[in-house]
Amino acid sequence: MLIRKPDDIPSSEITPESMYVNRRNFISTVAAGAAAALVPGTAAACQAGGPGREQEEPNSYDDITTYNNFYEFGLNKDDPSKHAGSLVTHPWTVKIDGHVAKPATYALEDLLKPHTLEDRVYRLRCVEAWSMVIPWRGFELGKLIERVQPTSRAKYVAFETLYRPAQMPGQRSPVLDWPYDEGLRLDEAMHPLALLVTGLYGKDLPNQNGAPLRLVVPWKYGFKSIKSIVRISFVEDQPPTAWNKANAREYGFYSNVNPDVNHPRWSQRTERRLGELRRRRTQMFNGYGDQVAHLYDGMDLRKYY
Repeated sequence: MLIRKPDDIPSSEITPESMYVNRRNFISTVAAGAAAALVPGTAAACQAGGPGREQEEPNSYDDITTYNNFYEFGLNKDDPSKHAGSLVTHPWTVKIDGHVAKPATYALEDLLKPHTLEDRVYRLRCVEAWSMVIPWRGFELGKLIERVQPTSRAKYVAFETLYRPAQMPGQRSPVLDWPYDEGLRLDEAMHPLALLVTGLYGKDLPNQNGAPLRLVVPWKYGFKSIKSIVRISFVEDQPPTAWNKANAREYGFYSNVNPDVNHPRWSQRTERRLGELRRRRTQMFNGYGDQVAHLYDGMDLRKYY
């Protein structure tokens, strides 16, 4: 489990990007107590929770914005930062449909208007066995779900990414069945850890990180956290998802971080934090098991991977 439970993290506890650029200076500052004087709660906001866990600090803004998976802009990790500038994110609308009492197509401004944006530090663990710690800004997906009022027929939430090959050159390649789609079970989507995100490090979300609206589900592998969302649908049956359609053997619907279920081509037992040489032991549910394990009581997590 990283940091503290999300309801306990106010925006004031997110440490400014500049404080993480130099690791040695950061540690010295915290040790001296100066950080607490400058930004209340800094040390607490950066500390991994749970007995025996070590302190974890967010990756730098440069790390987070230049090393990405966003195949709509290319297959290499630096392709999104090179090519995503072409994406036009204003105006932006999100269609909400399916089994809901209040279907509508919202301008992004209207979608966000009733919600208070907050800062939360979450780990993001990718299936390729690398990870980051990121200060996100957004609001709980569950708040939006409550607002649109799913009917009793809604069992899953399906998401769809923008399809605009003229601005997203990776979509001209058949590497995936575009547009990118993802899905969650309704109870997963209602969990308070699931965020709709509009920014990071206190800034608007950069294009390469999924502007202007993306999902973050920190206990699942990163590809579940769909970017540049244009549609949210409430459906009765388990929805198709991009990577599961491409290779069901390697990418299951649930895709919970699980060190005991290896990717067919590599182990998931360890991970490498971006910027570090050493490898860390992968934690079940990416360390958020205390909060989310109950969602999967009685399930065979090797079968439902």
